[in-house]
Amino acid sequence: MSLYTITGAQLAFGHVALLDHADFSLEAGERVGLIGRNGAGKSSLLKIVAELARPDDGLITRQQDLVTVYVPQEPEFDGDVTVFDAVAAGLTHAGALLDEYNAVAHELAETPEGAQHDALLARMNTLQSSLDATDAWNWRTRVATTLAQIGLDGDARVGSLSGGMQKRVALARALVVQPDVLLLDEPTNHLDFDGIRWLEELLVSQRAGLLFITHDRAFLDRVATRIVELDRGRLLSYPGNFSAYQTRKAQQLEVERVENEKFDKLLAQEEVWIRKGVEARRTRSVGRIARLVQMRNDRAERRNVQGNVKLDVGQGEKSGKIVAELTDVTKRYGERTVVDRFSTTVMRGDKIGFVGPNGAGKTPLLKLILGELQPDDGKVRVGTNLQVAYFDQMRAQLDLDKSLADTISPGSDWVEINGQKKHVMSYLGDFLCAPERARSPVKSLSGGERNRLLLARLFARPANVLVLDEPTNDLDIPTLELLEELLTDYDGTVLLVSHDRAFLDNVVTSVIASEGAGKWREYVGGFTDWQIQRDRSEQIAQQDAPKEQPKEAAPKESAAGRNAQRTVKLSFKEQRELEALPEQIAALEAEQKAIGAQIEDGSIFVKDAQEGARLTERYAAIDEELLVALERWDELESKRK
Repeated sequence: MSLYTITGAQLAFGHVALLDHADFSLEAGERVGLIGRNGAGKSSLLKIVAELARPDDGLITRQQDLVTVYVPQEPEFDGDVTVFDAVAAGLTHAGALLDEYNAVAHELAETPEGAQHDALLARMNTLQSSLDATDAWNWRTRVATTLAQIGLDGDARVGSLSGGMQKRVALARALVVQPDVLLLDEPTNHLDFDGIRWLEELLVSQRAGLLFITHDRAFLDRVATRIVELDRGRLLSYPGNFSAYQTRKAQQLEVERVENEKFDKLLAQEEVWIRKGVEARRTRSVGRIARLVQMRNDRAERRNVQGNVKLDVGQGEKSGKIVAELTDVTKRYGERTVVDRFSTTVMRGDKIGFVGPNGAGKTPLLKLILGELQPDDGKVRVGTNLQVAYFDQMRAQLDLDKSLADTISPGSDWVEINGQKKHVMSYLGDFLCAPERARSPVKSLSGGERNRLLLARLFARPANVLVLDEPTNDLDIPTLELLEELLTDYDGTVLLVSHDRAFLDNVVTSVIASEGAGKWREYVGGFTDWQIQRDRSEQIAQQDAPKEQPKEAAPKESAAGRNAQRTVKLSFKEQRELEALPEQIAALEAEQKAIGAQIEDGSIFVKDAQEGARLTERYAAIDEELLVALERWDELESKRK
């Protein structure tokens, strides 16, 4: 049985139907990635599943006592509370039950036998059952265990944490509840590469059902067992990860295109027939007329595929051949060095990605390259004729009270792109903004729409150097793919900061990566190439490390010590157990690998949901069995030696 089912859901804001008789279900152990255009209604659906909103119509079925936890895109905390208290807030109900139980127990001890005593005793039994069912007796231990699992310091103040660490606190607050269904809205926002990889491993190992919204294609590929697309009010399900979805979606759109063409051709023929002269009217069929009326209605109600954003960069004059040259550049903030003796040359047409953990110093390094920041040591030479267009991830360039039209072209109704004038209404339409919204304030837009507006503003100005700081946040997948094509074909220089691995792979030709302590290094290729080269360098360094270290003389062992070691021997049974353990461990690892492949494929959840849930539980159980076997093997090996 499904954990959650919604049938015939309808939800509309104004004249736009976000959900149009949509159906959705979530099975135990499934990890469902929810995708769709900006403003399609994904967050609304997530809130419906979380019981934070209701559809206008439709039937909702939930398993009894189903526990769902929703983690919003931008979690809010009291900055003064500790991490422990923030995470424990997820168990507020459990804490309240325990407090009430203690109060009832105290009152019961002081109440003589009678009707009131019996009522208190009944209430105490009810509370005890609730505490047992929710495992609320050990809520402090649960919080401490979750903090250790997530890697958080319970004594730290939430307000002192970075955005990425606050995201971890929000996840810990959700996981401590031990939900049946975990709902995540853009979970990778504010996380760096290490944080995203950590989150992937965490979610893949969870037993809870998972429904999440993200535009990170690499994350979808790694985590999702099924893709659900919200497309023109309908929810379409595709088993497997994002790569499998792309293949099936292309096939489906082609079939839809062919069917629509056939329908439109038939409709045109019928329209010609109905307009024929008197001779045709004498043989006119009543049934054929009724069918034509129905076809007209069907055509009017058809929701065509939404067009994509039309992107075009205003090309400035060519910059000098060298955009920037850095020689042994160092930049410090107080005692902290963010750039330490870094040298590089940025040439015209280079497309460079900057990668590193949050706070590594990517923005200061960008400003050093552009000449906006002076180094403490070293030399920076900035090229000639630079026209820089800057995309700010915080959208600080947008005035929330200004209208969309004034943001794009202040004081004019026209913008000029590559020498051609275009009306501001038409230009906004290229970015999927309806003309009637052109006079609306910027604050009325969603996050994704604001990003599109900032891109429209950015590309309306001639530039030969594009600096993009996290441009992918909140953009839907079709817009991301189009932006990739635009940047790939762009003749100028691109300096890109992004945590979207697929986007970096598809755009950049080299990567400047942080290696800690202010050290930066340039690698040829995209994100995947950088990872391969970095891992290879680390392996070589580890292989060479023992050769470089001087051999230390082994400490002399006393005769008594040698004799003491020799006196400890394995029994026959222990010897047999030790010999069997490697084979047992190998069998467990092989079984876990096979199960992991089935779970990641996702098709098992469609064919047999119960078998999928069983495999998920078995995968987690093998972890525990492996741990026990490895500890026993280590114990016996130590004893034998």
